[in-house]
Amino acid sequence: MSVADLNSAAGQAPAVRHDWTRAEVQALFDLPFNDLLFRAQTLHRQYFDPNEVQVSTLLSIKTGACPEDCKYCPQSTRYDTGLEVEKLMEVEKVLEQARAAKSSGATRFCMGAAWRSPKNRDMPYVTAMVRGVKELGLESCMTLGMLTDEQAQELAEAGLDYYNHNLDTSPEYYGEIITTRTYQDRLETLDHVRKAGMKVCSGGIVGMGENAGDRAGLLQQLANMPQHPESVPINMLVRVEGTPLADEADLDPFDFIRTIAVARIMMPASHVRLSAGREEMNEQMHALAYFAGANSIFYGEKLLTTPNPQANKDMELFGRLGIRPEQRQVDAEPASPDPRFYDAAAGARA
Repeated sequence: MSVADLNSAAGQAPAVRHDWTRAEVQALFDLPFNDLLFRAQTLHRQYFDPNEVQVSTLLSIKTGACPEDCKYCPQSTRYDTGLEVEKLMEVEKVLEQARAAKSSGATRFCMGAAWRSPKNRDMPYVTAMVRGVKELGLESCMTLGMLTDEQAQELAEAGLDYYNHNLDTSPEYYGEIITTRTYQDRLETLDHVRKAGMKVCSGGIVGMGENAGDRAGLLQQLANMPQHPESVPINMLVRVEGTPLADEADLDPFDFIRTIAVARIMMPASHVRLSAGREEMNEQMHALAYFAGANSIFYGEKLLTTPNPQANKDMELFGRLGIRPEQRQVDAEPASPDPRFYDAAAGARA
């Protein structure tokens, strides 16, 4: 029995809240650093094994040519970042990458497409990808932009486990970063995902010029949802030449760690993901983030279009810290494979 199971059985885990006030959230950010981390780590141990981290791999299945104006994103058509545009990948090529991710230790395979929203003609291909990833025994996640009710239902019927759609920042600061879709648009997509029965992956980006109040506002929005996101990615801005935020000042590393710790306290049963920006973090900052409550990472050399620490470096640090990759619990046998792809490995085993 894990530490989390023992604590749960003892009735030690406090109730999850959905009624945080901005003043309460700000008070958490204002705690002395050691007090904040002690509180976050204590709560983390009541819900999770403190020495396990969930490992995911992210693949860009369609790169560039996005019509949105998100100021942080190199995939927008509005900015000249030198990014090479790539069309939607073939299903089997995506599954080749998923097999490689699984062999490297990932338990969840995430697929991202640079769309404002998927077109109906794209849905048969993305649902085939989902079915294929599920056949491999991996959890599946996608981020495709805004979804209609019908599209969310299609993805759910294909077996998609998670849908990622970040809120990015606070409602007050949002207009400084994005103007081509509203905050409400994002909330409606998350509502469609929930109604379809999928799990939600939603978080934000820090270091975009926002203030501490905006970071508090982002976490308040996430934590006051009727059901917390099961996965909460906390990204640190990756500054890309050609985007409007390319010259943004460095975020204080302690402010980043504070954001992780407050997210852990407010959403204690969620996986808090140490996401984009890890290339700029040293080993000590990684270790501090894990202590603050981060228990999920993206694993591999690239996050969509930006660098990520090499996988072997993550595993080496895990070994030095005594951290184990979290193992996925498979509740049912995989479904029949989708007819649109052929598993060559299965043929070789026959």
